[in-house]
Amino acid sequence: MKLGRLNHIGVATPSIADAIVFYRDVMGATKIHAPFDLPEQGVKVCFVDTPGADGALNGTQIELVEPLPGNTSIASFLEKNPNGGQHHLCYEVPDIHSAKAEFEALGKRVLGEPRIGAHGTLIFFVHPKDMGGVLTEIMETPKPGEGH
Repeated sequence: MKLGRLNHIGVATPSIADAIVFYRDVMGATKIHAPFDLPEQGVKVCFVDTPGADGALNGTQIELVEPLPGNTSIASFLEKNPNGGQHHLCYEVPDIHSAKAEFEALGKRVLGEPRIGAHGTLIFFVHPKDMGGVLTEIMETPKPGEGH
């Protein structure tokens, strides 16, 4: 397993609308994608683009995550962190199924089967207790034309 590109940092928030104002007005974000519901994950998400090394808006994204009604994982995170905060890190891999097999072979707890994530590619999460205390999302690298 090789460390892939850091695709995004997941930030849980009680209000995507308020978080957008923060990233736009305080952090100076110039490219904020339209929020959308991801009902199969029980969340509303919104991506904020950051600059890459060349100055273009192709750096690591911020993924704002707000729970939809009935979501217990993000809602319980927000109970402990009422203002929100960093929820997870997401790294890219070329092949999601190989990555899952490698993590499991190392004894890491993969949380569920690969499923379609917010970028439209397959993802899975690895338990934070097996990842240095950080909930880690693994996603298959989007093909050209895919993703947000």
